[in-house]
Amino acid sequence: MVKSVLLCPGQGAQFVGMGRDVAEQFAAARTVFQAVDEALGFGLSQVMWEGPEAELTLTHNAQPAILAHSLAVHAVVRPALDPVLAAGHSLGEYSAYSTAGCLALADAARLVRRRGELMLAAGEARTGTMTAVLGLNAAEVEAICRESSVDGSVVVAANINAPDQTVLSGDPDAVERAGARCKQAGAKRVLPLKVSGAFHSPLMQPAALGLQTVLDSVELAEPAFPIVANVTAELVSDAATARANLGAQLTSPVNWVASMQCAARASGDSVRFLEIGPGKVLSGLLKRIVPGAEPQSLGSARDITGFMEALG
Repeated sequence: MVKSVLLCPGQGAQFVGMGRDVAEQFAAARTVFQAVDEALGFGLSQVMWEGPEAELTLTHNAQPAILAHSLAVHAVVRPALDPVLAAGHSLGEYSAYSTAGCLALADAARLVRRRGELMLAAGEARTGTMTAVLGLNAAEVEAICRESSVDGSVVVAANINAPDQTVLSGDPDAVERAGARCKQAGAKRVLPLKVSGAFHSPLMQPAALGLQTVLDSVELAEPAFPIVANVTAELVSDAATARANLGAQLTSPVNWVASMQCAARASGDSVRFLEIGPGKVLSGLLKRIVPGAEPQSLGSARDITGFMEALG
């Protein structure tokens, strides 16, 4: 059994064809994709595997698609793992709680589908945007956000992804002001993101209220192992705290740097960091946050086969 920390990716990791090879090669993965399709009442897996890309990218499709891919991979490798803890980036936190048995698969799929719908609706009601800032430390970015939030327009540091990578979120004019000031302060790049709203900012408050109602109706079990919460960057070991943090998450920053530092401290030595699901973004961020970390990405059938063969 491999002592491991599970990392679950968030929105933006989706791509047409995601998870198809895993489903073709592993029965346990096929079972997960089928269960998600049944829970949602339509063929999400077909959208994942065949597109079109524009449909897959829609927030309410991308979120359950990434969750399905992560949990399909987990279903395959789970017998070989002894998880110490798990963490997920934004949407990925739902995947993390599912790996720990806190959220049942069908409930998780319906919950993140609804989460995506609420986020999309909030973005349509009040236009917001997000921009990535590279090459400037988070404290400087947060100060600039405070200076740039004027006349009712808000911008916040929404994702603190790496020591030198922070994502801004808020009203378009405030985000533009903050981005320009970040450039003046020495940021290497300021990149607008293609999103449908100002996620992890106060603009998501209507979505957060709707999501809390849904969360309150879903049964959460006590997690089998701790989850690092985005909101607090602290370990969560009980269902009540999980419910509260997931509700607060939509309007709060994703404290990924502090979360990974917490995971590294809590997991100790001889533990493998495994990114389960599409992409390798979290593995790349971990290397920049935790010196000497050697994460492994398990997103494809080839990745999984190599991992299992190496275990003997």
